[in-house]
Parts: sequence; structure tokens; C-alpha cells
Amino acid sequence: MSENVFDRMAGKYDKEERIALANTIAAEMKKYFPHDANNILLDYGCGTGLIGLQFKDDFKKLIFSDISGEMLKVVDEKIEANKIGNAETKHTEELGSEEADVIIVSLVMLHVSDYRELIKKLYDILNESGQLLIADFDKNDSVYHEKVHNGFTHDEMRFALADAGFKNIDIKTFYHGEKIFMKKDASMFIANARK
Repeated sequence: MSENVFDRMAGKYDKEERIALANTIAAEMKKYFPHDANNILLDYGCGTGLIGLQFKDDFKKLIFSDISGEMLKVVDEKIEANKIGNAETKHTEELGSEEADVIIVSLVMLHVSDYRELIKKLYDILNESGQLLIADFDKNDSVYHEKVHNGFTHDEMRFALADAGFKNIDIKTFYHGEKIFMKKDASMFIANARK
């Protein structure tokens, strides 16, 4: 999807069904977090921060990053309104290497034409022995859109992670929902890997 699509969506993105799905993903991701509150979390492709903002008390610092400046404006407004002192926003182009201990990526890979390259970039952004969590849709043949992947098999995702250098890769389906992927019933996986 082109950047301006997300810019246009930003102001009206937080719909009830998106919030519900974000809560489901956040609850699953939280199970994998390290018990060290001294870590830095990067929410890559954060959108309006629906997931990452739920972890404000679990990390020393939160970085929200997206290609959409309008989405980041919404996150900035939420940070200010809720007086969250340990959070900041950065455009994806501003991210350097070894910036975060934990990176979460939720429903982003399906929008990225070369998701394998993105996974390699995330590997570089992670600190040594850092953790990557990806939540996305399982491969779904009933979904078709020319600009969106129709999900991923666990083998595809495992190969992409291993190819980028990740270790201790664990992938499992954790949720089945009605009309959650292009108005089709779908399941979601979570991938957990270490640098």
C-alpha cells in the first residue's frame, strides 16, 4: 500500500474491531516479553500505537515507528494526552542499528512487498541477543488483493527469519476470528525469534 493511504486512514483508524484485534495481539505478545523492565521496545509499523501503548509499563523506553507521518501524529497525541514520559516516535527511515531490545511487528508484513528484506533490516535494528515478535495472518487462499500478501505459512516465515540470522525461532497460530482479514475469516500466528 502506498504511504498516503495510511496517512488518509490515520484519523479514523481506531475502530472498535481494530481495537479488539489489537488487544488480542497485545495479550499474546505480552506472554513472550522478557521480565526485565530495563529494556527498550520498538513498535515497528506502529500505526496509531494501539498495541505498543499497552506496554508503557513493561519497558524503560518505547519507540513508535511508522512510514506514515499522520499515524505518528496520532501516536504523539496519545503520548501527550496520557502523559507517557518514556515514549517517542520516529519515522522508519530514522531508525539506526541496535536501537531496541525487543521489536514488535503486528500486521505489517502483509503490506510489505519484500518482507524478507524487512526482516533483515529488523535484525540490524535489534540489539545483540534481542527479541523479535511478529504477529500476522496465516496463509489464506480466500483472500486476494494485489497490494497485500494473503498471509504466510509458518515455513515461509521460519525460512525468512533464519535467512536473516535469527535463532530460537518459534511460530504458532494463536487466534481464529471472523471477518478479520479483508472481511474473511482468518487465523493469526505469532513468531518469536532471537538475534
